[in-house]
Amino acid sequence: MIQVTGVTKAFAGKKLFENVNVAFPPGRRYGLTGPNGAGKTTFMKILSGDLDPDSGTVSRPKRFSMLKQDQFAFEEKRVIEVVLMGNAPLWAAMHEKEKLLEKSDLTDDDGARLGELEGIIGEEDGYSAESQAATMLEGLGVFEKDQGRLMKEITGGDKVRVLLAQALFGKPTALLLDEPTNSLDLDSIHWLEEFLEHFEGTLIVISHDRHFLNSITTHIADIDYETIITYNGSYDDMVRAKAQVRSRIESENQDKEKRREQLQDFVARFSAGTRASQVQSRIKQLEKLSLADTKKSNIARPFIKFEMKRPSGKQTLTVDHLSKKFDKQLFKGFSALITKGEKVAIVGRNAMGKTTFLRTILGELKSDAGTAVWGHEANIGYMPQDVKPTIPTNTTCFDYLHDIDPSAGNEQIRGLLGRMLFRGDEGMKPTKALSGGEAVRLLFCRLMLEQPNILVLDEPTNHLDLEAISALGEGLQSYPGTVLFVAHDRDLIEACATRIFAFHHDGLEDFPGNYQTFLEKHGGVIDAQA
Repeated sequence: MIQVTGVTKAFAGKKLFENVNVAFPPGRRYGLTGPNGAGKTTFMKILSGDLDPDSGTVSRPKRFSMLKQDQFAFEEKRVIEVVLMGNAPLWAAMHEKEKLLEKSDLTDDDGARLGELEGIIGEEDGYSAESQAATMLEGLGVFEKDQGRLMKEITGGDKVRVLLAQALFGKPTALLLDEPTNSLDLDSIHWLEEFLEHFEGTLIVISHDRHFLNSITTHIADIDYETIITYNGSYDDMVRAKAQVRSRIESENQDKEKRREQLQDFVARFSAGTRASQVQSRIKQLEKLSLADTKKSNIARPFIKFEMKRPSGKQTLTVDHLSKKFDKQLFKGFSALITKGEKVAIVGRNAMGKTTFLRTILGELKSDAGTAVWGHEANIGYMPQDVKPTIPTNTTCFDYLHDIDPSAGNEQIRGLLGRMLFRGDEGMKPTKALSGGEAVRLLFCRLMLEQPNILVLDEPTNHLDLEAISALGEGLQSYPGTVLFVAHDRDLIEACATRIFAFHHDGLEDFPGNYQTFLEKHGGVIDAQA
């Protein structure tokens, strides 16, 4: 059980939540939701004890685990050892036993202690711990060849997976996960869902993957109106219930505002007259209303609508026997014809070549063999996986867009910025101060301004909250042009894709159908033999 009592937290004068009282009992799996900036990660750090609240207390079980964010904390440890460290009592017992066995002459006390340590190791399933850890790593996409390597020798994405395995290992009674699906491919996300569905303790998870939340959660804890409101059911259940809660709260807010206006009007009319006692009474009522001020919802949803200045030719992209390899063959002899209006999702395990494929067909990388030829009137809008380096740091959001299209009017640019939640003075925000999510939204502004007839998007949901991902899905569905996109968000793929390019261990498959049909063909996974 995690118990939160009277917790308040503010940053830079902005109150995130006030006097929160909520319990997270065992056996329940909570999704912690709210838009970017609502305070989800802050609240998670308060739950773990990594951050103190301004007021209030948190009680937590002795055996709890949290997904660590420091990828470089275990550089000199082997991958398998880092996972075993997730079970602190087991790791301490194994480490102490190893030190005792290194001694040349054991005392009677040492022998007794070894017996105690053997008991701890047995209680913690220590004799099967390495095989359990290895199975967990396999499920998350860190395979046997890397499990004996040092952490400093593996990629950043694999380090995130190892830290996730560490958090899951050791049977914690409470588990806190902040964006656990980051750096995971679709097959690894599926494995994690199955693992968490059988977790018996308290789970609190932050995720921008709607499908993931719907699959694993039994409850939602939503940060809104400067508090945390809990809902039964999945994320979609919460959205339906929240509409009713929001309607009730905003109706109460309107009643308060109307009452305040009536009181202010009375005070203004009679403050200089003979009704002094009634005026003072109204002033006191106003003060009470001010103390219990109306709290506003933090819901903010962008509006994404991609349009085209002119259509492309019918044959948008012709790929002919395209091949590329680095340390290994990524794709070989791949051919495909993409026609106007198709929406192609590119899927597969991490590090199999999805980004390389996009960069090769765009001409950023030279192919080893074969060609990729864009058709007549092709006008490409490209969003790379890391958008921030593509935005100059010596300008503002407004000036950045104006430089992209000097012919665009001020109102048009302000309108685009407002649709992507850069409202009022936020449109003049320096680009060097943009968060990851803001940088992605600004690049969407650019694409809407440029109006290309082809969109090439490499993991466009990175850094976006659930509201923005939903808006992106609607924007891609209604877009009349051609789309090629890499994504790990299944709802986005299912909603938008009309065709699948799937990377397998033995090559690149062109599947002429939607994602659901593709999964049915492959038994629910993309690459079972990776």
